[in-house]
Amino acid sequence: MPLPLALDAQDATPASPGLSTQPLTILQEVFGYGAFRGQQQAIVDHATAGGDALVLMPTGGGKSLCYQIPAISRHRAGKGVTIVVSPLIALMHDQVGALEEVGVNAAFLNSTHSQEDAQRIERDMMAGRLVMLYAAPERITNLRFQAQLASLHERGLLSLFAIDEAHCVSQWGHDFREDYLQLSMLHERFPDVPRLALTATADDSTRADMIERLKLEDARVFISSFDRPNIRYALVEKDEPRKQLLRFIRDEHDGDAGIVYCQSRKKVEETAAWLTEQGVSALPYHAGLDASVRQKHQDRFLREDGLVMVATIAFGMGIDKPDVRFVAHLDLPKNIESYYQETGRAGRDGGDADAWMTYGLADVVNQRRMIDESPAHDDFKRVQRGKLDALLALAEAHDCRRVRLLGYFGEASAPCGNCDNCLNPPATWDGTEAARKLLSCIYRFWQHGQNRFGAGHLIDVLRGKHTDKVAQYGHDSLSTFGVGSELSDNQWRAVLRQLVSLGHVVAEGEYNTLALTDSARAVLKGGVQLTLREAMESPKRGRVSKAGGKPAAAPADLDGDALSRFADLKAWRAEVAREHNLPAYIVFNDATLADMARVAPQTLGELSAISGVGAKKLQAYGEQILTVLGR
Repeated sequence: MPLPLALDAQDATPASPGLSTQPLTILQEVFGYGAFRGQQQAIVDHATAGGDALVLMPTGGGKSLCYQIPAISRHRAGKGVTIVVSPLIALMHDQVGALEEVGVNAAFLNSTHSQEDAQRIERDMMAGRLVMLYAAPERITNLRFQAQLASLHERGLLSLFAIDEAHCVSQWGHDFREDYLQLSMLHERFPDVPRLALTATADDSTRADMIERLKLEDARVFISSFDRPNIRYALVEKDEPRKQLLRFIRDEHDGDAGIVYCQSRKKVEETAAWLTEQGVSALPYHAGLDASVRQKHQDRFLREDGLVMVATIAFGMGIDKPDVRFVAHLDLPKNIESYYQETGRAGRDGGDADAWMTYGLADVVNQRRMIDESPAHDDFKRVQRGKLDALLALAEAHDCRRVRLLGYFGEASAPCGNCDNCLNPPATWDGTEAARKLLSCIYRFWQHGQNRFGAGHLIDVLRGKHTDKVAQYGHDSLSTFGVGSELSDNQWRAVLRQLVSLGHVVAEGEYNTLALTDSARAVLKGGVQLTLREAMESPKRGRVSKAGGKPAAAPADLDGDALSRFADLKAWRAEVAREHNLPAYIVFNDATLADMARVAPQTLGELSAISGVGAKKLQAYGEQILTVLGR
């Protein structure tokens, strides 16, 4: 039986007497944090007062609090429910679970609910009892749900719209979703209900698109620093990439949770299986797996320690696990936004983390070909080529990675001292003459009407190798035959890769045959000087691994007794998480447990002073924690 669209006014929840509507008090009492960070307070105050906003804040910057606290404040003031637009079921589930843990009445609506459960949630929403309701964009735009929103609005119980992952609305973004395009109707139908659009990544064109498509022209824009100083960036040239990955994990992250991104489903499954054979606990995740398998693997990753998820980008938004210590890429992403968002899933707890990537010439060629062969219109292809060029410039840079990365988002910075190029500056050389030799050789192929050659044959000719193919086409008679014998195969591949990255050479057609671009002319004529980087593997960081005695995930500043308390608290937390069917970090994150272990509070009052211990959690778990700490 369908749910009535309106309820009697007396069913509505009035303002909550005795409960503070002050954002700072809510932050302290509900969430257990003493102060806001960065721009959080300005955003929260603006939204609580009913203002529209576009919020750009990096992953791990506390983006969720920017709408959760206004939602609680406005609900306590009698303004009703906040609707949170969220693209993923997993994200909804964990966000609601975390809110329930701190005593906030929240729910989500999606296809996993039975009809009975869905109707119960809808009744709570229509009565104004819910503080927040999470729903996917396709549900938000459903006609029945729109009628329910209209009924809430008529009774003054529609408080706020929070549009999470708002970059999905932009065709220029890295994760465009058509369902987001219809969300402009929220402004058209409910112009007096404030809206917050939030995302962790957006360049200038994406920001402009978000503002236009969501009708946020009059909204205040908050842009936080994109810097994640706890993440160390390293990009290395491919040389047996699976072995490089294994060496990286064993040397730097033995026993740590991490994510490994691959471009294809087949590569995901092969890499996960190979890592498992090598003794690394790894699981595959991609859209081709059965939904139940994907859910099982995601649940294990979120709830267990030390697992490595090998995935396509299908394993994306909504991964809120705070103790991911590394994100590795075995293939080049499509653009800097994708790279930034994917690497941003590491170190959400503020602890040291790594963003490691291995890439090669084939990655560059494949990404360019996918853009060129896509059915998209020319303007879109042009923008995507520009985004790929920016990522390639980052990959081939011999200056600070972070300066380049932040510069892409319009943020000026100084060298970070915490990326591979800062810690171990790569050797560079004047590659102008080598580049001219390589470009000239490609030109000779085309001049003789023979343009069906790729990188391998080009390098054979440059190095003067007498192969069957060289003899077949008479290329040992070319003036460029053997002019590059002083460089190795790998050195020539590095030169070619950088010329492709710089846009002087393109790979065309099914067989990736090489051709010159217009910009190659200036290089050939000697009008451009090229400083190229020499390939260099990333060094070891020398972190303590589990084999060395102390767990890699343990905070470095805990002494022996505190480490013991920390281990006891983690074991207690794991049991509570299992009972509640939640990821352990939702009960308490590692940073909060570490503070408990360090301070060793002996009373509930002392425990309440620990960051992350709010009133509800103190009431629910306080005595248990004090028992674990052995007061």
